[in-house]
Amino acid sequence: MRMGEADRNVGKKYTRLALLGFAGGTLPDLLAEPTQMLIVGINPGLLSVAVQAHFAPRSNRFYKALHLAGITDRVIDASEGFESSDIDHLRRRGIGITSMVRGASARASDLTAEELRAGGKELRRRVSEIRPRVVAMLGVSAYRIAFDEPSASVGLQSAPLGGPEIWVVPNPSGLNRRYSVSDLAHAYRQVALRAGIEPFERSGHRVDDGCDKLRAMNP
Repeated sequence: MRMGEADRNVGKKYTRLALLGFAGGTLPDLLAEPTQMLIVGINPGLLSVAVQAHFAPRSNRFYKALHLAGITDRVIDASEGFESSDIDHLRRRGIGITSMVRGASARASDLTAEELRAGGKELRRRVSEIRPRVVAMLGVSAYRIAFDEPSASVGLQSAPLGGPEIWVVPNPSGLNRRYSVSDLAHAYRQVALRAGIEPFERSGHRVDDGCDKLRAMNP
């Protein structure tokens, strides 16, 4: 299933108990035609399923990093669902978003190794259908388990996944404070360039194309 018109939940607030009701729920992929850069999250969060928008929590730094990297021309706020214009913008930029594991949970760490491996297998099939130029996997720890690559680190991976280049980049979750928004933007920009996406340049906020700093860090 693919994401179509936005169905926003403007002004709606969810209690913690209400959000738990979305555990195991899913949301559709957001895909461009063609998808140049397929961004793969670990699995949806509860709020993301509630509002049917990827990376919905404002504490998640995903859209801030995309903007700083020059991948988008603005910081998208998906906390109440996508605006139709946001979906259109991501598609025009050649960006696709999916999840390795379909079912939502409060935290990605709630997933079992078996669920991650099954998600990795299913992702191989989806990538072969979508045929993106480049795949960006968000989170090295989940990647290591899902694809039985215990020594994998951030950066370009040697193991193919149905043809495209596979890059592992840091998870933008607010819980992952090892990496700053600038670090995330460095990584995402490099992958976007490999995908043939020309970044927007923001005056006074140039982001280096390199990823050396990320490679030097322990994941």
